[in-house]
This record gives sequence, structure tokens and C-alpha cells, in this order.
Amino acid sequence: MALSDFFDQGWSVDPAAIAYRHGDVDWTFEEAGSLSCRVANALLRDGMKPETKIGVLAPNDPAAWLCVIAAWRAGGTWVPLNPNSPITDSIGFINQFDCEILFYHPALAAAVDEIHGAVGDRIQYICLEGGSVEGTSGYAVALADWLGVVPATRPTVDVPQDSVAMISPTGGTTGAPKGVMNTHRSFSMCVAQLMLAMHYRADEKVVNLAAAPMTHSAGMLTLPATARGGAVVVLKRPDPETLLDSIDRYNVTDLFLPPTVIYRLIEHPDLAKYDLTSLRYFLYGSAPMSAEKLRKCLKVLGPVMIECFGQTEAPGSISFLRPEQHFVDGEIADDARLLSCGRPSPLIRVEIRDDEDNALPNGERGEICVRGDLVMKGYYDNPEATADTIRDGWLHTGDIGYLDNEGFLTLTDRKKDMIISGGFNVFPAEVEQVIWSHPAVQDCAVIGIPDPEWGEAVTAVVELNEGAEVGADELIALCRNKLGGVRAPKRIDFVERLPRSVNGKVLKKDLRELYWADQARRV
Repeated sequence: MALSDFFDQGWSVDPAAIAYRHGDVDWTFEEAGSLSCRVANALLRDGMKPETKIGVLAPNDPAAWLCVIAAWRAGGTWVPLNPNSPITDSIGFINQFDCEILFYHPALAAAVDEIHGAVGDRIQYICLEGGSVEGTSGYAVALADWLGVVPATRPTVDVPQDSVAMISPTGGTTGAPKGVMNTHRSFSMCVAQLMLAMHYRADEKVVNLAAAPMTHSAGMLTLPATARGGAVVVLKRPDPETLLDSIDRYNVTDLFLPPTVIYRLIEHPDLAKYDLTSLRYFLYGSAPMSAEKLRKCLKVLGPVMIECFGQTEAPGSISFLRPEQHFVDGEIADDARLLSCGRPSPLIRVEIRDDEDNALPNGERGEICVRGDLVMKGYYDNPEATADTIRDGWLHTGDIGYLDNEGFLTLTDRKKDMIISGGFNVFPAEVEQVIWSHPAVQDCAVIGIPDPEWGEAVTAVVELNEGAEVGADELIALCRNKLGGVRAPKRIDFVERLPRSVNGKVLKKDLRELYWADQARRV
């Protein structure tokens, strides 16, 4: 099945039901489905070929998400572009992944001007709103004008299960980012496993809250609700007051947030004023979660928390710690259980393997490896990286962990140096390159250190040139300007000399131990 079939299942339940709420605007399934079909038919009218790469640059917005569904209907491949990332990232992904079409929100017209300046007319630019396009120098067309009189009938396109539904950019410590190719099969498996993890009765009204970026994870997490004929409340940004008000006002039953936002939510001074009893499933993941703050969530919200562990190469559903598994004999479970990722999903295989690819017994730590329909097709235009990551059908995740005797999976470390801060991946090499560019800096190492809000805080340990001076604020501002707020260090520590091996390589492991000595580091 194509991923658009999940929407169509909800559409068939009740065409007049609300599919999306966004501010003061409601979209019925009929309205949303008709637009997605018209966009798909317009793509086909223009001669779009299977797996044509279609970028979408927009904040959380139903119209943008419907263009994604339309791309799937027509057999296209979605390339998500994050509006909060530096525009140079979007330009790089458009070029690297061979995008031919870009749908964009009018609020990002200035950013699209920069894209056009770098990419030119090689791609088609379609603005999501308005009958005319301002600020884009005449190279773009408004969605309404582009659609014309195309019908709202569902296109009859055979979308193979193993065709690429999405290319997700993922950073690397060196060189260009890789593009993870997930298929309709792998994402359908993700949605199916989410639906298994979230047990709803047939008569329950499902309301999903899309508060996290739909380009990041919240978009795919709307599909289980949509397939059930439920409504999706779309928020522009996840500020705590708006989140609490939306849960109360719309009787939200499920949502996903990264831990850093959850912490702000449960610490809100007016938390008790809101009725949150409609919540059935509060999904968390993408970053380390404080056991102490998770306990507070469980005390305040009850048995609704559900952790989902995955990675871009095996999206969102390698394992789940379900609501009832946060408790043992009616009491909140101990830290060992709360810091686990739950049990692997029943429709995939998970093994812990050593460096020689031998399966390890329960309790022994090794690399987490995954096999099954959830696994990506590979990296776009990068067969070497694909062969290195998928060996004999097994995805080597790069995460280190173990399975206990009850089948619970716990992550303990990472082979790679990636930092997960506030639910976003930060790759140290990118930050280090910027810091190295400052004339006062001799050397530096960027690591993640424990942080009660961010899970891991991006931290730079810096060695200065002899006699040189520079303040932490100046280096942080330099990184913020070059990389944006997410990847900029939250802290700069200066040392006389970085620890190095005999061949001169900086020993990041030794640095991390200084900060993580009395805490269990997990991802």
C-alpha cells in the first residue's frame, strides 16, 4: 500500500469529519482529500515521473502536509526541509537529492529567494497560498494558479511498496550529509507498529496533536490517528501554554514531544488549571529522558507515557516502552526500567552483536542491529555507506546497548559522536569546524553533556593559542550565526590542553567521562 492509503482509510470512515484543525481553520476529510488529489493530478498532468523528488519547505501547516500526501499519491518522493535550519542546509539538500519541485509557505518567500539564487530555475517553485506571488521575482507560481481545473478524483497510480517515499537528510561527522531512503513499505511498517502500540477501542474518538515539527517526526505520527478517522490538531510551535490549552480544548488523546519540551510542560506554573484527562498516549523519544522528570510525568499525568525508539534508518518503532510498562505492581518502576527503550516491536528482529557480527546473549553490550520491513532501502546515491550500514540484511544502528532477561532493550552508548539535544541530531564535526575558524582557537572538541532540559547540551571544550583571548559568548555567537540555535554550543569550557592519544588524536571519551561520571548516559 502507498502511505496515502492511511489517509484514505480515514477519509472513507466519515468524509464530513474534521481531519485537521489549524488555528481558526478546520479541514474536513473531504476537503483535505480533494486538495491532495488535485495536487497529485497536477503533478501527473505535468509529466511527473515515479520517485521524482519533491521538497516541501513550510512550518507546521495542513496544506503543506497535504502536498506530501499528494506526492505519495502520484508516486513521488518527499524531501522534508526544515524551515528552522540554515537556508544553506536546504540548498544543499535540494541539490544533493536532485529535487525537481519545491512547495513552500509564503512566510518563507525570502528564504526561497536565496534558494532560487543558488539553484536557479532547475526546479519548479510553487507557493502554497495566494492567487499571486510576491517577493519571489516572478519565478514562482501560486498553488491555485498552478492547479487550474484539475479534478479531485483519486489518481490511478500503482505505487510499488519498495519505491522511495521519503529521503531524509541525516548529518555526518565528515563530508556531506547522507540521504536516508525510506520506502512505502518501511514507513507503512512504522505506522502499523505505532497503531499496535497505541490500543484504541473502535468507538473511541482519536485526536492527535501535531506540535513537534512535521518535517521531523510529528508528520508521520499523524497517520495512525488519520487512519482511524481521527482529527489532527496542528500547532505552529510547541510552547507549553498553547500545548496545555490545546489538549484541554480539543480533548487530545495522543501526541509526541521531545523531552526538552515535556520538561517545560510539566513545570508550567498553571499546569493544574488544565484538564488533561483526555490523554491516552503521550509519546516521547528522540533524545535522552531524565528518569526523575519522567517520574514526575507519571505522577502528574498517570499511565499515559510511551517511549518510542527508532532512528531515521529504521523509523520510530524499533521498540516501545508502553504506558503499563512504566509501572511494576502498581508502583512506578525503577530507573533501570524507566531508562530502557521497552521491548522490541513484534514485527521486526533485534539482535545485539559484537564487532565481528556475532549475536550476543542477554545482558552483554554490543551494537543494536535490526532486520525487517522497517529498515530503510539505503542511502541515496551512496552505495558504499549503504553496504557499510546494512550487512546481510541487518541494519547496524551504531547504537550500543543490551537486552535483559525480560526482553527490555537498553541503550548505553553510541559508536558515533552524534549529540541528541532537544530531540535534534547535532554532529560535533560541523560545530568544531566553525570554532576552529576563530583565530584565537588552537583546538577544540565538541561533546554532549547531561542537561536537565535538553537531555544533552552541546558543549565545546576549547584550547586557545598561546597568549590569545576569546570569550565564550563570542564563540557561541559565531556558531549560532553559522549553524543556528540548535547546533550552537550551550556551553564553552576552556582548558590548557585537551587530552590526546599518542598519535595526537583528541580523546573525546576521556572528556565525556569528566561530565558523565555520576550519570548513566543513554540515547
